[in-house]
Amino acid sequence: MSVTENSYFLLGLLSFAVAKDLYSHRIPNLLIVLGIVLGFSVQLYLDGVGGFADALLGMLIGFGLFIAFYAFGGMSAGDVKLMAMVGSFLGPMATVSAVALTLIVGSVFGLLILLYKKQLIRLVQRYWAIASLRTYIAPQADDAARQRFPYAIAIFTGVLISFFWQPFGP
Repeated sequence: MSVTENSYFLLGLLSFAVAKDLYSHRIPNLLIVLGIVLGFSVQLYLDGVGGFADALLGMLIGFGLFIAFYAFGGMSAGDVKLMAMVGSFLGPMATVSAVALTLIVGSVFGLLILLYKKQLIRLVQRYWAIASLRTYIAPQADDAARQRFPYAIAIFTGVLISFFWQPFGP
């Protein structure tokens, strides 16, 4: 997928989501609903019924690939819904690429945060103890693992990279 007119709509919505996530650690449901309606409308306008089907499949893929992270406490529901919105714009294969790139970018951002806060060693030690003792050890109050990470930044960056590089698909 290259950068097209509908990509600007998506990037605008994602920019707003990033701003809201940084400010309040929330992504408004109204933004998600507006984005999904716009994604379906653009796809329907550009490709007819086939575009509508691509939007639906892309939305389901974006949601489906992120829901497990929410189920295990790795991200918030807003991030899952935001990726579903992204899928309604991108269609199925481009959504798979955007999800993969978003997860890579999110991992890199997470490592950078741990390095900046000088807590990478502490995190590795905690997980080593969890694996060795085979029991959960809760993070301490000041651990980076307890702090919120505005994941909309990773979603925005992963989607932006996916406009120029599609590791999965044509």
